[in-house]
Order: sequence, then C-alpha cells, then structure tokens
Amino acid sequence: MTLSPEEVERYARHIVLHGVGGPGQQKLKGARVLSIGAGGLGSPFIQYLAAAGVGAIGVIDNDIVSLSNLQRQVLHGTQDIGRPKVDSAAEAVARINPHVKFVKHPFRFTAENAAAVLAGYDVVGDGSDNFETRYVVSDACFHAKKPLVTAAVGEYDGSITTLRPFENGKDGKPNPSYRCLFPEAPPPGSIPACSEAGILGALTGVVGAMMALEVVREITGFGENLVGRILLMDTSAMRFETMNYSWDPQNPLNGEATRRA
Repeated sequence: MTLSPEEVERYARHIVLHGVGGPGQQKLKGARVLSIGAGGLGSPFIQYLAAAGVGAIGVIDNDIVSLSNLQRQVLHGTQDIGRPKVDSAAEAVARINPHVKFVKHPFRFTAENAAAVLAGYDVVGDGSDNFETRYVVSDACFHAKKPLVTAAVGEYDGSITTLRPFENGKDGKPNPSYRCLFPEAPPPGSIPACSEAGILGALTGVVGAMMALEVVREITGFGENLVGRILLMDTSAMRFETMNYSWDPQNPLNGEATRRA
C-alpha cells in the first residue's frame, strides 16, 4: 500500500515516529475500521482515525443530531441539527482527510445484521451508550474474530479496554471476553442515562481519543495494548489506574463449556 507524495507530507509526523514509521502508515492506509456510534465517544474516535489516515472508516448509527448533542459530540455542528449523524460525520471526515473512504450504515447494530456488517472491517471501536449494544457487539466480534476496543463514560469517569477473546494469551489460556469483565448487565434503571445524570463534555473527547490510540496500536502493532487490562479514569480527581482482569472459565462466550462443545 504505497503513499502518495501528498500523503507522505500529511503523515510526516507518523512516518518519523519510532514504532509507526512508513510501514505502520501503510498499514493504517490499508485498514478498515468500524465505529459503533457517532456520538460523544464516536466523534473524537472517528476524527482521529481520519486524521491518522485509516483507509476506510465505517460508522453505524441510526440517530439524528440534536441540539443537546453538541456539548460533547464535536463531529457535528449547529447546522447539522436534524440531520442523520452518519451524514454529518461523512462530511466532517471529508474535510479532515480526503484520502479516507467513509462508509455509512444508517441503522442500529443488531445480532441479526452483525455478521454482514463486521465482514467488511478489520478492527471495531464501540462507543455505544448502553449495555445491550455492548454485549451484542462484543459477542459478534468474538464470533467474527475481530479485535474490539470498547469504552464507556459516566458523569466524570471513563473506562477503556481491548478485547481479543478469540486468541490465547502468552500463558496459553484464552484472552478474556467482555463477559469475563462484566458477566451480567446491571439491573435496568440502576445506572442513570446521560440525559438524567449529565456528562462532562471534554471527558468524551479524552476517552474517544484513547479509543483511536488503541485502534492505531492494534493496526500498527506498537506498544502494549489493553488486552486483559482496563484503564479506569476518574476526572473529578484526575486519577487514572489500570486493573488487570483474566479469562473466566465459566463465561458463556469462550468458557470451558463452549471449548469442550
């Protein structure tokens, strides 16, 4: 995957960067990344992927832009209110980097369409705002053998991890799945929605940018990813910590029972 002279200049800071370089930039150009959502987390995620030169970015989102989105969903502007988010996202990506192909999926990600959607992508970033979708996405990525970077935010807190449960770790055991980390969704109503509790706008920018960083790492292969680790952020106190988690033999996705079947 060769780079044009214009691309060489555009990505010069990557090309001279140890760990990325020309070969890494070529991998980015050849990569196809799917973003689950174009909202608070999806906005910075998509922007930084486009700026990084990811060859194709797909966005699946059936929502339209509303005025209350604009405090944190920086991919969209006032002029986009009432428009499908995939449309305003496509225009934003075109402004950022004309070398990036944008693919619109103006519908919800479901168990029924998951296999067909995922077939066209190498890596997935999930910035959805509900546990139901996160379980569907993580299960589908496991079955499709697609690396998944998944993140979530609360009022002032955030978390991010990378999932590759279809592979074994260095210890020979399977990598943990999302269900190893969160075996069950919290009871309905136990976690207030963003519209009820509020959310710090800049927090979504920080976490969404970290999602892009993790995906770039997955594509180029530099550094140590977050497989088996979850990064936790408390921005009310500016505390960041990383916790390890491991494969649960009892989990229903890639636990011992499924491996014997």
